[in-house]
Amino acid sequence: MHHPCAAVEQRMNVPDKIVYTAVATSVGGRRGGRAATDDGLLDVQLTAPKELGGPGTGTNPEQLFAAGYAACFNSAVLRFAKEAGVEAKEASVTANVGFGPEGGGFGLTVDLEVAVPGVDVATAQQLVDAAHEVCPYSKAVRGNVPVTARAVAA
Repeated sequence: MHHPCAAVEQRMNVPDKIVYTAVATSVGGRRGGRAATDDGLLDVQLTAPKELGGPGTGTNPEQLFAAGYAACFNSAVLRFAKEAGVEAKEASVTANVGFGPEGGGFGLTVDLEVAVPGVDVATAQQLVDAAHEVCPYSKAVRGNVPVTARAVAA
């Protein structure tokens, strides 16, 4: 008989080997805090956006998540474009991360818009669909965060 935890472990997307670990620390949270990476290359003041009653003068966690997801997803799109022989070096990914009340706390939504200049939307959507299957961010949030990933006219 299998232990219930074993089944959960098998479904998780755990890397075979960790080859890089990003390290960032936040002090003070989203309302007047700071977040920085251990190498000092990212160091941002955090403030809540105006929509959440903050001044909107600093970065917020949703923006950081949006930037990371967009960059990661873009790399996945470029990988599949290269494999398909499609010129996509000017491809852009815009991640719209929504934040709002959900249950007793807050939840996120993500809408990814991918533009690939010089490529028809149908072909671009094939790249988007392939990227969405393998992008680590997509895999991390799958089943937990509603995500749409769509090609848009460049």
